[in-house]
Amino acid sequence: MADLIPTPAHFPSPRRLGGVDFRPRPPAILNPVNLSSLRGRKPGLQWTVLLILSCTVIPLFEAAGLPAANMLGCLAAAIGVAAAEGSVRIPSGGFVAAEAVIGCMLARAFRLPLLVEILHNWPLFLGAVISVLAASGALGWLLMRWRVLPGTAAIWGSFPGAAMVMTLMAEAYGEDVRLVAFMQYLRVALIAIIASLVSRIWLGSAGAVSQVIWFPPVAWDSFVATVTVAGVGALVGPRLRIPVGALLLPMLLGAVLQDTGLLIIELPPWLLAPSYAVIGWSIGLRFTRPILVHAARAFPRLLASILTLIAICAGIGYLLAAVAGVDPLTAYLATCPGGVDSVAIIAANSKANVPFVVAMQTARFFVVLSIGPSLARFLARRAA
Repeated sequence: MADLIPTPAHFPSPRRLGGVDFRPRPPAILNPVNLSSLRGRKPGLQWTVLLILSCTVIPLFEAAGLPAANMLGCLAAAIGVAAAEGSVRIPSGGFVAAEAVIGCMLARAFRLPLLVEILHNWPLFLGAVISVLAASGALGWLLMRWRVLPGTAAIWGSFPGAAMVMTLMAEAYGEDVRLVAFMQYLRVALIAIIASLVSRIWLGSAGAVSQVIWFPPVAWDSFVATVTVAGVGALVGPRLRIPVGALLLPMLLGAVLQDTGLLIIELPPWLLAPSYAVIGWSIGLRFTRPILVHAARAFPRLLASILTLIAICAGIGYLLAAVAGVDPLTAYLATCPGGVDSVAIIAANSKANVPFVVAMQTARFFVVLSIGPSLARFLARRAA
């Protein structure tokens, strides 16, 4: 299946007839600027272009109300640099450190009341989680069967949950992180737009975007303790025989210490923003022209698959509202295949039952985290 992705070897050497170069060109959508302009340029110039693009795109995504606009903006900017044949890369140490910080951020969301809510209604939560996971797995299997994406990238790209974690786990299991990221973040953007519209139409929610205070007062003792947990994760996690250890170890350690009252996780925006940027840049800079061409060709079928999954999850939410006795908006947000952070933001700016929504999304995240790799291998064998 590896030969499904065009590589430079597939392109013949330029043939000139009368001075005309007949070498295949990428689609026009990938050519907003002179794409060869960064080839062989100094790293300093390439980093400058990357920073300028990031600072341009991020405000646009923030104005559009997209969740994780910092990371998505940096991802889009890095893809632009990669399409222009830039050669700069994020050092592996910086990437691992960013993973550890993100792990602490996830730990902050997993509080004891959420676990109590999940355990109290475990049959209901389990049924809804399995239904959403079955729908996403079936669509991923079909995309793999139809060879829309190579390997199990379509399955990993279809898994609901935290897009960043699913992308990093796919990379740990040897999949093409670029195509998985393309599918995951396309779904993130669509769900953010659709869920926000549903929230506003259903109850007339204003959905105002809260302003970020970049330099708030910091509890330095808690901050040092949090950085220590992240440091342990960055140093020990990669040495463990588990995928994404640098993220999972601080996430689990931070959650336990937090819920036992031994740690207050302190992550100011000026630390989180660079971590988001490093993750987005690291993934985006790995794209190549052939990968972008392949993604552009697969876009219509990926879009149809994502919209189908959103519609199926809306149906599951309708049944959940009838069984659980919650309002339809709460049920829809609880079952929509987005991430905990983005859906929680939308729920908090509406009249939905936020604890119920976050508990359902958290339960699904842990289920996908536990059985995702085994399910991907099972579906891959079935599709072969």
